[in-house]
Amino acid sequence: MDQIDEKILELLGANGRMTSSEIGKHVHLSVPAVSERIRKLEEAQIIDKFTVRVNREQIGLHLLAFIMVQLEKPEHVAGFREMIAQTPSVRECHHIAGSYDYLLKVALKNTSELELLISEQIKRVEGVAKTNTMIVLSTMKEEM
Repeated sequence: MDQIDEKILELLGANGRMTSSEIGKHVHLSVPAVSERIRKLEEAQIIDKFTVRVNREQIGLHLLAFIMVQLEKPEHVAGFREMIAQTPSVRECHHIAGSYDYLLKVALKNTSELELLISEQIKRVEGVAKTNTMIVLSTMKEEM
Protein backbone atom coordinates (compact mmCIF):
# COMPACT_ATOMS: atom_id res chain seq x y z
CA MET A 1 0.00 0.00 0.00
CA ASP A 2 1.44 3.34 -1.03
CA GLN A 3 0.45 7.00 -0.62
CA ILE A 4 -1.94 6.84 -3.57
CA ASP A 5 -3.78 3.89 -2.00
CA GLU A 6 -3.95 5.82 1.27
CA LYS A 7 -5.44 8.82 -0.54
CA ILE A 8 -7.99 6.57 -2.29
CA LEU A 9 -9.01 5.14 1.10
CA GLU A 10 -9.29 8.64 2.53
CA LEU A 11 -11.51 9.77 -0.34
CA LEU A 12 -13.73 6.68 -0.16
CA GLY A 13 -13.95 7.04 3.62
CA ALA A 14 -15.32 10.55 3.19
CA ASN A 15 -17.65 9.57 0.33
CA GLY A 16 -18.11 5.87 -0.42
CA ARG A 17 -20.10 6.75 -3.56
CA MET A 18 -17.25 8.69 -5.16
CA THR A 19 -16.66 7.42 -8.68
CA SER A 20 -13.34 6.15 -10.00
CA SER A 21 -13.34 9.14 -12.32
CA GLU A 22 -13.63 11.60 -9.41
CA ILE A 23 -10.97 9.74 -7.44
CA GLY A 24 -8.70 9.71 -10.49
CA LYS A 25 -8.83 13.51 -10.66
CA HIS A 26 -7.63 13.73 -7.05
CA VAL A 27 -4.83 11.17 -7.37
CA HIS A 28 -3.90 11.89 -11.00
CA LEU A 29 -4.62 8.38 -12.31
CA SER A 30 -6.84 7.00 -15.04
CA VAL A 31 -10.20 5.40 -14.25
CA PRO A 32 -8.90 1.86 -14.99
CA ALA A 33 -5.87 2.45 -12.74
CA VAL A 34 -8.08 3.64 -9.88
CA SER A 35 -10.50 0.73 -10.38
CA GLU A 36 -7.61 -1.74 -10.30
CA ARG A 37 -6.23 -0.24 -7.09
CA ILE A 38 -9.67 -0.42 -5.43
CA ARG A 39 -10.04 -4.05 -6.57
CA LYS A 40 -6.64 -4.90 -5.06
CA LEU A 41 -7.56 -3.14 -1.79
CA GLU A 42 -10.71 -5.27 -1.65
CA GLU A 43 -8.81 -8.48 -2.42
CA ALA A 44 -6.31 -7.67 0.32
CA GLN A 45 -9.30 -7.10 2.64
CA ILE A 46 -8.10 -3.58 3.38
CA ILE A 47 -11.50 -2.44 2.11
CA ASP A 48 -13.85 -4.67 4.06
CA LYS A 49 -17.13 -3.51 2.52
CA PHE A 50 -18.93 -0.52 1.12
CA THR A 51 -21.86 0.61 3.23
CA VAL A 52 -24.19 3.48 4.01
CA ARG A 53 -24.07 5.54 7.19
CA VAL A 54 -27.56 6.24 8.52
CA ASN A 55 -28.26 9.27 10.69
CA ARG A 56 -29.64 7.46 13.74
CA GLU A 57 -31.39 10.59 15.06
CA GLN A 58 -33.38 10.84 11.82
CA ILE A 59 -34.69 7.29 12.25
CA GLY A 60 -35.71 7.84 15.87
CA LEU A 61 -32.68 6.42 17.70
CA HIS A 62 -32.09 9.40 19.97
CA LEU A 63 -30.22 7.59 22.75
CA LEU A 64 -26.64 6.39 22.38
CA ALA A 65 -25.08 4.50 25.27
CA PHE A 66 -22.10 2.33 26.13
CA ILE A 67 -22.63 -0.72 28.32
CA MET A 68 -19.76 -2.58 29.93
CA VAL A 69 -20.52 -6.21 30.74
CA GLN A 70 -18.69 -8.57 33.09
CA LEU A 71 -19.22 -12.30 32.73
CA GLU A 72 -18.76 -14.76 35.59
CA LYS A 73 -16.93 -17.51 33.69
CA PRO A 74 -15.52 -18.14 30.20
CA GLU A 75 -18.13 -20.85 29.57
CA HIS A 76 -20.81 -18.12 29.43
CA VAL A 77 -19.20 -16.36 26.45
CA ALA A 78 -21.03 -18.33 23.73
CA GLY A 79 -24.51 -17.58 25.09
CA PHE A 80 -23.67 -13.93 25.58
CA ARG A 81 -22.24 -13.57 22.07
CA GLU A 82 -25.30 -15.28 20.57
CA MET A 83 -27.64 -12.82 22.30
CA ILE A 84 -25.52 -9.86 21.14
CA ALA A 85 -25.51 -11.08 17.52
CA GLN A 86 -29.33 -11.23 17.57
CA THR A 87 -29.87 -7.77 19.12
CA PRO A 88 -30.26 -4.99 16.51
CA SER A 89 -29.84 -2.17 19.04
CA VAL A 90 -26.26 -3.33 19.73
CA ARG A 91 -24.25 -1.44 17.11
CA GLU A 92 -20.80 -2.55 18.27
CA CYS A 93 -19.47 -5.20 20.64
CA HIS A 94 -15.83 -5.27 21.72
CA HIS A 95 -14.06 -7.87 23.86
CA ILE A 96 -11.90 -5.75 26.17
CA ALA A 97 -9.19 -6.06 28.81
CA GLY A 98 -9.74 -4.81 32.34
CA SER A 99 -12.48 -5.16 34.95
CA TYR A 100 -15.16 -5.79 32.34
CA ASP A 101 -15.18 -8.32 29.51
CA TYR A 102 -17.23 -6.56 26.83
CA LEU A 103 -18.02 -3.02 25.75
CA LEU A 104 -21.27 -2.53 23.84
CA LYS A 105 -22.31 0.52 21.85
CA VAL A 106 -26.10 0.67 21.67
CA ALA A 107 -28.55 2.98 19.88
CA LEU A 108 -32.14 3.13 21.08
CA LYS A 109 -35.20 5.39 21.03
CA ASN A 110 -35.15 6.34 24.72
CA THR A 111 -34.22 5.36 28.27
CA SER A 112 -37.19 2.99 28.53
CA GLU A 113 -35.77 0.92 25.69
CA LEU A 114 -32.34 1.05 27.35
CA GLU A 115 -33.83 -0.20 30.61
CA LEU A 116 -35.54 -3.10 28.80
CA LEU A 117 -32.34 -4.01 26.96
CA ILE A 118 -30.33 -4.12 30.17
CA SER A 119 -32.94 -5.72 32.45
CA GLU A 120 -34.78 -8.04 30.08
CA GLN A 121 -32.03 -9.09 27.69
CA ILE A 122 -28.47 -8.53 28.87
CA LYS A 123 -28.89 -9.34 32.57
CA ARG A 124 -30.98 -12.40 31.77
CA VAL A 125 -28.14 -14.04 29.88
CA GLU A 126 -26.64 -16.78 32.01
CA GLY A 127 -23.32 -15.69 33.45
CA VAL A 128 -23.73 -11.91 33.23
CA ALA A 129 -22.37 -10.81 36.60
CA LYS A 130 -22.39 -7.04 36.29
CA THR A 131 -23.04 -4.15 33.90
CA ASN A 132 -22.09 -0.48 33.91
CA THR A 133 -23.90 1.91 31.57
CA MET A 134 -22.84 5.32 30.32
CA ILE A 135 -25.28 7.51 28.36
CA VAL A 136 -23.80 9.75 25.66
CA LEU A 137 -24.76 13.41 26.09
CA SER A 138 -23.25 14.58 22.81
CA THR A 139 -20.82 13.35 20.16
CA MET A 140 -17.96 15.50 18.87
CA LYS A 141 -16.48 12.88 16.53
CA GLU A 142 -17.71 9.52 15.29
CA GLU A 143 -16.15 7.75 12.32
CA MET A 144 -16.76 4.44 10.64
